[in-house]
Amino acid sequence: MWAQREIVLEPLPRGYHLITREVLGALPELAQLEVGLLHLFLRHTSASLTLNENASPDVRRDFAAWFDRAVPDGTPYFTHTLEGADDMPAHVKSALTGVELTLPVNQGRLALGTWQGVYLCEHRDQGGPRSLVVTLYGE
Repeated sequence: MWAQREIVLEPLPRGYHLITREVLGALPELAQLEVGLLHLFLRHTSASLTLNENASPDVRRDFAAWFDRAVPDGTPYFTHTLEGADDMPAHVKSALTGVELTLPVNQGRLALGTWQGVYLCEHRDQGGPRSLVVTLYGE
C-alpha cells in the first residue's frame, strides 16, 4: 500500500511543538499496515523536524535555549537579512536538525520508543502555516 498527502499545520509560535497527534490523525491507513515506513517531509527552509522525548516540557525549553545560544538572531556576520534578523538563523537551525524523518510502522502503529514524539521545530517568530508531505508505504 502507498498513501501520500499534504498536512498543513496552523501557524505556531517560535519553539518546539509536538505534532505526533496531527500526523497520526491525518493517516487512517496506518492502522492497515503490519509493517512499513512513514516518511515526513517539511516543505520549508526555516523550520525543521526532529524525533525526541515527548514527556517533559523542559526538553522543549532546553532545545530553544541551546539553539538560540548556538545560532542567535541578529548575528552581524550574516548577510542574508532581507526577511529579518531571525531568518538566516532559522535556516541554519533547520539545516542542523533537518526537514525529513523516516519512521517505522509495526502492526498498525508507529514503532517509536515509549517517550518519543515528532516535533515541528519552528525557528521563526512569524513562520506562518507549515506544510508536510507524508508518505506511508508498506503491507
